[in-house]
Amino acid sequence: MRVITFNTQGIVQAADRGFFDWMVKQDADVVCLQNIRAREYQLDDARYHPEGYEAYFFEAFDDDYSGVAIYTRHLPKAIMTGLGFEQCDFQGRYIQADFERFSVGSFNVPSGLKGPEAQAEKETFIEQFESHFVKTLRKRRDFIFAGSMKIAHKPVDLSNWYANQTVSGFLPKEREFMEELFGEMGYVDTMRECTKADREYTWWPDYNRARELNEGARLDYQITTQGLRKTIQHCSIYKGQPFSEHAPYIVDYDIDL
Repeated sequence: MRVITFNTQGIVQAADRGFFDWMVKQDADVVCLQNIRAREYQLDDARYHPEGYEAYFFEAFDDDYSGVAIYTRHLPKAIMTGLGFEQCDFQGRYIQADFERFSVGSFNVPSGLKGPEAQAEKETFIEQFESHFVKTLRKRRDFIFAGSMKIAHKPVDLSNWYANQTVSGFLPKEREFMEELFGEMGYVDTMRECTKADREYTWWPDYNRARELNEGARLDYQITTQGLRKTIQHCSIYKGQPFSEHAPYIVDYDIDL
């Protein structure tokens, strides 16, 4: 099974830049999109509904916020939207597809780069998202959480990390959460199951040559429960066409849907 996650920074913009043409060539079973910035009624055009895929959207109530989507070639048993707290649900930050043996969730953590108020909102979201991760461990099924965490876990995940220790996305409190997630809670960072290489980034700031120079951060993840660790076969970041400031992150699992 192949799963792709991608922060579109606007699904219309990504489509204009050729994302769906690229997507249909990837033979993906599930595609998780974040930050779609569109209402579902605006996405009736065929280009947002590639042949062979079922599309599910969870839009934000305010157009300035996120919106997430899941595309799947296999009909899920159920679709769940939201996580039961207002910040997530009002801003359209989580959608989940339940299959026979496991679930796949597409998530989008808020950015804290706009200032102290934005960072405070991000930290509030992470606190409640962490509670969901804890509850998930009690469930009798496996999970893949795919999306934008907006945190670089370790120095290896961020260019010029030393100068960015006071910047949202690499703050000590944020990295402590990631350490707990992949440590005490036992969740799996799929990328680090595949490679220990540095400079494996999924996001580059929007300034001249940042992507070309590979000056960026690994902000996008596929996180699994322990039961799926041994199924992770291959991970890659697509660095060809720039569909947004983020790059699609692809993981192949030894799982049949």
